[in-house]
Amino acid sequence: MVAGGRYTLKRSPKPRNFTSLAAHTTAVAISEHSLSIVLNPSSVLNDDLRPFREGVSEELMADTLRRGVGTHYQIINSKLYREQNCMFPARCSGVEHFILQVIDKLPDVEMVVNVRDYPQVPGWVQPILPVLSFSKTADYQDIMYPAWTFWEGGPAVWPIYPTGLGRWDLMRDDLKKSAAQWPWKRKESRGFFRGSRTSPERDPLVLLSREAPDLVDAEYTKNQAWKSEKDTLGRPPAQEIPLVEHCQYKYLFNFRGVAASFRLKHLFLCGSLVFHVGEEWLEFFYPQLLPWVHYIPVKQDLSDLRELLQFVKENDDIAQEIAVRGQRFILDHLRMEDVSCYWERLLTEFGGLLKYKLQRKTNYNQVIHKHGRTEL
Repeated sequence: MVAGGRYTLKRSPKPRNFTSLAAHTTAVAISEHSLSIVLNPSSVLNDDLRPFREGVSEELMADTLRRGVGTHYQIINSKLYREQNCMFPARCSGVEHFILQVIDKLPDVEMVVNVRDYPQVPGWVQPILPVLSFSKTADYQDIMYPAWTFWEGGPAVWPIYPTGLGRWDLMRDDLKKSAAQWPWKRKESRGFFRGSRTSPERDPLVLLSREAPDLVDAEYTKNQAWKSEKDTLGRPPAQEIPLVEHCQYKYLFNFRGVAASFRLKHLFLCGSLVFHVGEEWLEFFYPQLLPWVHYIPVKQDLSDLRELLQFVKENDDIAQEIAVRGQRFILDHLRMEDVSCYWERLLTEFGGLLKYKLQRKTNYNQVIHKHGRTEL
């Protein structure tokens, strides 16, 4: 089961130039990682639940419900009930799929699940509200859960993913096949990115691509908000490229979206080297991915990007080693059964914090198993 752990590199003398610094940092990270340092698999869950260790009162839960910060669920006698409304039905369905998989193992529990993109409990809110969200930053106190997109409800990308990415298990299989068709020696030694202009933070990469196309192929595609070429940095929008076709490039870029990006886990499966921009936004599994061990960290303003690309081009063996470790980590520790396991632990531990006996809300509908989705 993957849950996440924190990792700190030892301090050591700083090399004189960027290339030697990058190589040195990589060597230290790999060396310490190889010493079988145990990453606490419960650290993310422990951190998220720490504010509630003295218990969750009925009054606190009622206050959370009144604020309308998520969808209310109840699990009573191994049956799942939900309030009538959900802002994003497909997202709720994705959440419910995993809960129903483990419901026979769960205690009676009720919880508020936020299926919006953004977390709901900023650090200044007192008392801290027990709200489950898929992503957050250190400025928020939401409890992270595995996103609905592991099953369905992901962002639609027309025309290649009209119902969203979804079905992580199927996408894993497709990306593994593509990775086999594009082994490291066959991959093109350039950076690659396709995505919409969710944030201007991505602009420096697109501009670098226009200036140095030998280093990067990065272009903006349309999204629902696209109105003119101003929204794609002054050029016509590029064609969307399926994720399996990303695998032909050695270096792939991950940026945050509105919150954490759903694509990060997919990029690793190509066996390409992932450049992860910024460290602010998290999903439940991010903290167990280690910079310079599983991916290359990039400053949020991309000021170090050109040097990083030059470094990996000059140190192909190191780049490949990091890419292989990143791919292996996701293959081994982010399976569908790991996602279900995290849901089970999360709801079991949270249920143990409730200080009152649940009363079923009679106007809630029971949620039952649905037929499995087979399409991406």
